[in-house]
Amino acid sequence: MMNSIILNAATRLVTALLLLFSVFMLLRGHNLPGGGFIGGLIGSTGFILYAIAQGSAAARQALKYEPQDIAMIGLGIALASGVFAVFFGEAFFTGQWWFAGADPADPDDKGLPISSVLFFDIGVYLVVFGAILTLVFALEDEV
Repeated sequence: MMNSIILNAATRLVTALLLLFSVFMLLRGHNLPGGGFIGGLIGSTGFILYAIAQGSAAARQALKYEPQDIAMIGLGIALASGVFAVFFGEAFFTGQWWFAGADPADPDDKGLPISSVLFFDIGVYLVVFGAILTLVFALEDEV
């Protein structure tokens, strides 16, 4: 834990901005560079900064869940997104698309496309986020 007044004051704002940017990178990565891995790294950086400023106990309390539980939930989501294709007779991890809000009467209205690839990216995000924080919290607890 650092005793810097500036770091302590700025930590909450910077952590919130890093988490917001990590979600942006997660959602942007579907069609452009980014995705679950880089989004998880950016999100975990926010909590690492918080742990440096406030201590790992405060960061764990702000996180609300154990980071290894977050990683395991992410692994389950990523696996489920791969298995989802099997129910449609496709190969494991074949992307499946659903068009939310599509108007069946209008062939040009496809609605909002949502894919199983997005859920895989969310799972990767949570795995990376949880794994990095598990390692960092373990290292900081040792000091």
